[in-house]
Amino acid sequence: MKYISGACESGFLKSITIAGALIALPMSSSAAGVTMDDINNDAKTTGDVVSHGIGNQGQRYSPLAKINDKTIKSLAPAYTFSFGGEKMRGQEAQPLVHNGVIYTTASYNRVFAINAETGMQIWAYEHRLPEGILPCCDVINRGGALYDNLFIFTTLDALIVALDTSNGKVVWKQSLGDFKAGHSATSAPIIVDGKAITGVAGGEFGIVGMVRAFDAKTGKLIWERPTIEGHVGTLNGKPNGMTGTLNATWPGDLWKVGGGAPWNNGTYDLETDTIMWGVGNPAPWNSHMRPGDNLYGISTIALDPATGKIKWHFQYTPNEAWDYDGTNHTIAFNKGKQKLAAHADRNGFFYVLDRTNGKLVNAFPFVEGHSWATSIDLKTGRPIEAGKRPGNPADSADGKKGAVVTVSPSFLGGTNWYGPTYSPDTGLFYVASNEMGMDLWNEPVTYKKGAAYMGAGFSIKPLFDDYIGAMRAIDPMTGKRVWEVKNKAPLWAGAMSTGGNLVFYGTPEGYFKAVNAKTGEEVWQYNTGSGIVGSPITWEQGGEQFIAVPSGWGAAVPLWGGEVAKQIEGINQGASLVVFKLY
Repeated sequence: MKYISGACESGFLKSITIAGALIALPMSSSAAGVTMDDINNDAKTTGDVVSHGIGNQGQRYSPLAKINDKTIKSLAPAYTFSFGGEKMRGQEAQPLVHNGVIYTTASYNRVFAINAETGMQIWAYEHRLPEGILPCCDVINRGGALYDNLFIFTTLDALIVALDTSNGKVVWKQSLGDFKAGHSATSAPIIVDGKAITGVAGGEFGIVGMVRAFDAKTGKLIWERPTIEGHVGTLNGKPNGMTGTLNATWPGDLWKVGGGAPWNNGTYDLETDTIMWGVGNPAPWNSHMRPGDNLYGISTIALDPATGKIKWHFQYTPNEAWDYDGTNHTIAFNKGKQKLAAHADRNGFFYVLDRTNGKLVNAFPFVEGHSWATSIDLKTGRPIEAGKRPGNPADSADGKKGAVVTVSPSFLGGTNWYGPTYSPDTGLFYVASNEMGMDLWNEPVTYKKGAAYMGAGFSIKPLFDDYIGAMRAIDPMTGKRVWEVKNKAPLWAGAMSTGGNLVFYGTPEGYFKAVNAKTGEEVWQYNTGSGIVGSPITWEQGGEQFIAVPSGWGAAVPLWGGEVAKQIEGINQGASLVVFKLY
């Protein structure tokens, strides 16, 4: 077995940004770096996992089948690696594996390199966070990217950082914005044509969303594309066209603090050479302040990876009023000759798009609670709203609080950031779904740098007494719900399907579960000791199939969940990576 040791040779000069200047640093070199071919073929190869989503197209599917619906009874932990210390909180990462080494992030922007066979730590890196960071939803991180001899990830103080995979030392850093103004970052970058591409978080503070592409080896900025109309992108330091048309769908000057943070990671479709990235809610939440569709908020935008220009877009919720962030994964898949993309939105509807042009193919609800709209018009792509917008504070007697509406889904969504999985074996998507509603009202708000810019209040509640979460198998072409497995608590973790006719997912109660991909029958479970909000992976090594999942309760639900959070109080926090194999 080969793995990266702590020993290395000094070699290439790289750079680090300090006070806006790129400064050269020595970089260690290794003969077995990750190539673009490795990344582009990640969904087909089984000896490693070198991209978020087990392939840039984001299907979260592995053809491995040694662990299957028959053999899984013999699945047991091979080892547990502790992230340790007092910094437990939510563990939302998806690990990566290359050359017998697991690379994963943990809460508070820590990174670990672990011997994949023994579970022993090779090195660890802890990013020093400044005072005054403004994360929305816990001190989580969702993982990183591998390219060449680098592990690249983003930080809560809005940096993108590249580490040497042989020793964990910093090779380069670049800024993604001013953390004091509300910029932060939690998502895993994707690697396309040698570029590390990432978004930024902070829409609730009125920052303007941006997708940026950096040279993955040097950290040099190549292009940036604002995600709110009126702002101008750049290519190699020069203006490269405005996003949209100034004031076409935004009034006055509100576009200047328009939100639209692309805070989740994107996907890349090699067949059409297109990056698909989800854009978050416009700011502020109070939609009465910003009449118009507010492009490109709550949209998937398709980007040219060479230039960052927008090829097409699809907006899920025009003039969005409920914080139905559009950042959920847009996943590439094919049906016959059709090149399609699927998106399960926080608004409770599942969309199928033609990924060559962004045209709507199908849309249907995947949750019971979708009271804000009755359906999606398949000709226009626009929702048929049901009169559930919160009232305008200006219409109230005191001007301080608009009329309250009770609406579902809640702003935590019918699903959220965590990836569904698509199995080409069954042709089904498997979506971790949640049935939550909310009382929602609008309030006046004025932008102030570094202050919450929402203009809304809320209270979240479960819709049903017997369950909140449900793993659902969905036919994207017919909208049929093939099966579902209900869960008392909400589901907040990524799923994975395999060639072994299995779907894996975790629960807040701490269970890592496997169900039959065709029937939904539960065939295996293991309690990891803390709630699971991370994403599993699988790979083959030394003739054995391994599965790994992070365990550690935290993130948005206990922070924002209202009555839902109260129902699941008492879940132990944790910070570990649990690795399984057959015995």
